[in-house]
Amino acid sequence: MVLRRETEQQQAAAVAEQLYDAAYIAAHPGSLEHFETAKEKFPSGVTHDGRFAEPFNIVATRASGAYKWDVDDNRYIDYVTGHGSLILGHNHPQVIDAVAEQLQKGTHLGANHPLELAWAEKVVEIVPSAEVVRFHSSGTEAVMMAVRMARNYTGRTTLVQFAGHFHGWGDTAFGGAGGPGLPAALRGLTAVLPCGDLDAVEAALEDETAAAVIIETSHPDFFTLPDPAAFMQGLRDITERTGTVLIFDEVVSGFRWAPGGAQEYYGVTPDLTTLAKILAGGLPGGAVAGRADIVNTLSFDPQARGGRAKILHPGTFNANPLSAAAGVTCLELVADPAVQEKATAAAAALRVGINRVLRDLEIPGCAYGAVSMVRIALGGEDLPPEEDLLRPLPGSPDGREATDDPALRRALNLGMLMGGVQLFNARAITSIAHSDEDIAHTVATFAETAEKMKGVGLLPAS
Repeated sequence: MVLRRETEQQQAAAVAEQLYDAAYIAAHPGSLEHFETAKEKFPSGVTHDGRFAEPFNIVATRASGAYKWDVDDNRYIDYVTGHGSLILGHNHPQVIDAVAEQLQKGTHLGANHPLELAWAEKVVEIVPSAEVVRFHSSGTEAVMMAVRMARNYTGRTTLVQFAGHFHGWGDTAFGGAGGPGLPAALRGLTAVLPCGDLDAVEAALEDETAAAVIIETSHPDFFTLPDPAAFMQGLRDITERTGTVLIFDEVVSGFRWAPGGAQEYYGVTPDLTTLAKILAGGLPGGAVAGRADIVNTLSFDPQARGGRAKILHPGTFNANPLSAAAGVTCLELVADPAVQEKATAAAAALRVGINRVLRDLEIPGCAYGAVSMVRIALGGEDLPPEEDLLRPLPGSPDGREATDDPALRRALNLGMLMGGVQLFNARAITSIAHSDEDIAHTVATFAETAEKMKGVGLLPAS
């Protein structure tokens, strides 16, 4: 059975390669040349796992609004949107002006500066859990610090997290999954539970060794839970009762689900929140925000940290003035819920359009997601009910993850690129810059791509 499956995958990969590779290579000579050289400098020629693609990814040179251009001057409607950091679109003029102004004043002042305070004040104003803030350079760093704060504050060790949820590549929250380069001992510091199972959470917190429960509030698990808000509230109730710190990883959902993130959207306030992406307006930046008594375990004042030992936290680029300039301006704009509403409307129209195409072509699968996130699942044995296909699905009808078959993903991504659309590995993240015309062009390109994939047998009829 395994051998047959491997043979089928090899055949599908060969079909996918034949379908687009020759035309794609011909249209992207500059990107190919870059990739061949980059392989000598970077592992697999990329600087981020999510940018690896076969036969090679595009090499972008500039961007504006909803669009980006590659080294061969091909234009794309961009649904990567800075890995989700650009809800305002590329090069929003107010953000660019703020960074340009600061650029003339200094890129690294090596001291406190006014913008860091303005940035923190915006976070405290917008994010419900934020009493005080500590800035970092990335979401991974923010998660590492949040967990360290929780352990120091509680005097406990275990981190409770959920299967499949991503919290950066640091050992702290990646240890539960194991993997190359991670000592087996790290697994003993982490309990990995199925998302949605409050009984499992209760059991994990019974012995009072858990310092924190961390959850990725943007994970697609929430798209399929019967009542995500009830699960979040259940976590809040259990952690409060057991004295366990509740951490919301809002690196993706922060300022995107609502101005105040998923915690505002679901109406549940955690103890600590980790932030990045939109926080810094498209520049590098992260933060931990939350209860003062927990975050102040970084304080030099013994009274402020409740007699606990001080956590050390250097960081050359903490609250970097360029990131702060972009962050302050971006947060001033995204504090208006009309921003999230516009990006969400674009994603809803895209999901509806893709589902209509799948229905019309009788291809099993669906587009699903929440707010301004779109995930495309192709294949499987059944279509969602017809009445669901023409509305923005809040979740995947059968719980499938976005397309994960390498051959399907390769053909879909290449087909869309050839039509002037860049997906983010069978996903799309919308911004306020995506117009109705952009969505219509994307749906038309998806229809053409799906029809070709079906024609060569990559996609079965339902």
